[in-house]
Amino acid sequence: MNAQRTLRRPVSCSGIGLHSGNKVTLSLKPAPADFGIRFQRSDLGGLEIRATVTHLGGIQYQTGLTREAVSVETVEHLLAALTALGIDNVIVELNSPEVPIMDGSAAPFVYLIVNEAGVKRLPVARRYLKVLRPIALTQGDKRIALYPSDHFKVTYSISFDHPLLRHQSRTMRVTEESFVEEIAPARTFGFLKEVEMLRRRGLALGGSLDNAIVLGETGVLNTLRFEDEFVRHKILDVIGDLTLVGHPVIGHLVAHRGGHALHTAFAAKILEEADAWRLVEAPVDVPVAGVPVAVPATSAARLAN
Repeated sequence: MNAQRTLRRPVSCSGIGLHSGNKVTLSLKPAPADFGIRFQRSDLGGLEIRATVTHLGGIQYQTGLTREAVSVETVEHLLAALTALGIDNVIVELNSPEVPIMDGSAAPFVYLIVNEAGVKRLPVARRYLKVLRPIALTQGDKRIALYPSDHFKVTYSISFDHPLLRHQSRTMRVTEESFVEEIAPARTFGFLKEVEMLRRRGLALGGSLDNAIVLGETGVLNTLRFEDEFVRHKILDVIGDLTLVGHPVIGHLVAHRGGHALHTAFAAKILEEADAWRLVEAPVDVPVAGVPVAVPATSAARLAN
């Protein structure tokens, strides 16, 4: 049996909201089988928001969830880490509307989950959403599709009108190990010329070179962790956004020029096309022990219980 998982013990960290600029404390707590991933606003009496497309909120340079006029924002990096590490059930407690951006990647969350919280199996089988026929969505020059496969694989391509970032493409089979080593450290990115525009709109108020790659007109203002870090981060984003279907996916995801709006619209479309998939239990369990964690020392240093 491929068992559901939760955390072994509660853990906390603190950081800055990328868009709000506010300090926020995040706590991850164990939860029982079939509980799912639920966000709780401790500053608002513990109101819960399930991480599903039903509660999809505003999508503006991030993925947000909402319920009864209460929201949580910038959830995608944390959701990607939870999904890739097989954490099916967890309470995510926040004292502010936004998940902390940390270093702009999912690596600090991987460190928090694996090294601090630990992983615990539960005596209930995990169910996967296995794709049976292609599902596709196109919005202008942006497109995304899922095809049948025996495992979860992502092919992503990006294209920007920028001299330093014309085109990047990458195909990866997503496993715990490949996520930790090759996807989780990839940071969010933006363009210097857009920073002032975003801040006038109340966005990116917490953004800095410590938590985002910034591209100027003639160069990258940071040191890259990967030559193709930009497309790797897009893979990270889509893994997090597809968490909103409610089950880990078995299929080959192919996306071109996507973003959070396309990813989340596609998550809703997957659930609408119920004849294109079925829920299955995978026959082989994957050991938790020995999952490698490669978190930059600067990221680990910002994790504060």
